[in-house]
Amino acid sequence: MNTVEIILNSVEKVKSFVKVISKFNADFDLTCGRAVIDAKSIVGVMSLDLSKPLDLEINPKKSDVNEIIEALEPYMAA
Repeated sequence: MNTVEIILNSVEKVKSFVKVISKFNADFDLTCGRAVIDAKSIVGVMSLDLSKPLDLEINPKKSDVNEIIEALEPYMAA
């Protein structure tokens, strides 16, 4: 399991983020405080406080973690 910090501060970013991660055969969980949601659920992502960075847990099944991290680069916190 890998964890990265991401920022999704607009509806367009949320849409493109969900589209990108849906291509991978992996489980993605977003954490904001106590809330943990499936990051592939656009409704779930929109229910979080998007004004703060979120922790994304990546649990790869058959996907390459390095490929996933590279695809997530535009959403990662600096």
